[in-house]
Amino acid sequence: MKTTSVGIIGIGNVGSNLANNLLKSRNNIFVFDKDIKSYSKLINLKNKPCKNLEELSKNSKIIITCLPTPKSVKKVIENISKYLTKRQLWIEMSTTDKNEMIRLSNIVNSKGAEVLECPITGGEHRAKSGNISILVSGKKSTFKKYFSILSILGHQILYCGKIGNASILKVISNYLASLNLIGIGEALTVAKKNKIDLGLAYKAIKISSGNSFVNETETQVILSGSYNVGFTMDLVNKDINLFNKLGKNIKLELGDYLNKKFNLGLKKLGKRSFSTSIIKLIEKDSKIILRAKNFPKVLIDKQKKKKGVEV
Repeated sequence: MKTTSVGIIGIGNVGSNLANNLLKSRNNIFVFDKDIKSYSKLINLKNKPCKNLEELSKNSKIIITCLPTPKSVKKVIENISKYLTKRQLWIEMSTTDKNEMIRLSNIVNSKGAEVLECPITGGEHRAKSGNISILVSGKKSTFKKYFSILSILGHQILYCGKIGNASILKVISNYLASLNLIGIGEALTVAKKNKIDLGLAYKAIKISSGNSFVNETETQVILSGSYNVGFTMDLVNKDINLFNKLGKNIKLELGDYLNKKFNLGLKKLGKRSFSTSIIKLIEKDSKIILRAKNFPKVLIDKQKKKKGVEV
């Protein structure tokens, strides 16, 4: 694909990393966020930030949204839809509601524009390195046509079929990550109670059948005491609610448990606390502090950018 103009709406923790990776390319990049302080996260921004959504829409062939809630995505798309033409593509990279994604994609399609639903998964540190995974739904021809842009943003890229599928799979993935997180908290607490060094416990779990992506990443910042994963309590609550909505009329015992647990975290720790800080509640109840030496305060993907590949 030839160089093109790309507009990014939402320059938060993840959106800023996506933008910075695109800014390394030869494409012409435009950005907009209602919080002007977010622009300080951007490196080598050549164009001035757009004054509004209209300016970004009219300057961009590809429009990427990376926003915190389905409500914010709805507001943005309903705003920019009046400016869209058949020459444009909307790429949605948030974690959003399946039904709302389908509805909004129909609005965009009615303007003649194309749509790709592309939630990302793998953590903020991989979004920064460009090695994040991307789940993609939409027309296969559109996916193939714009694969080169996606390959700048991520490494493992999976085509998931029709619009809505990628959102469902992303919500399921986040649900499983939340389950793993609670399990790790309880497992480490049992290890500490039985006088096992937690650095040793981390290594043992990592090479065992109990390992998970969450253990390899989030356990490290729990043990360092920073809890810093760049993902907050309000967002994990949103994702659990989306999961339970998808499973309506199914008995979801663990989904109900997570909903209660993280609602408690929201109440006691605050909506902007890190999602991993839910472990503080386990620590408090057990009167055990989970710490070990030589673990990082912030996660860094030390691998160089890998080529984007379809898996």
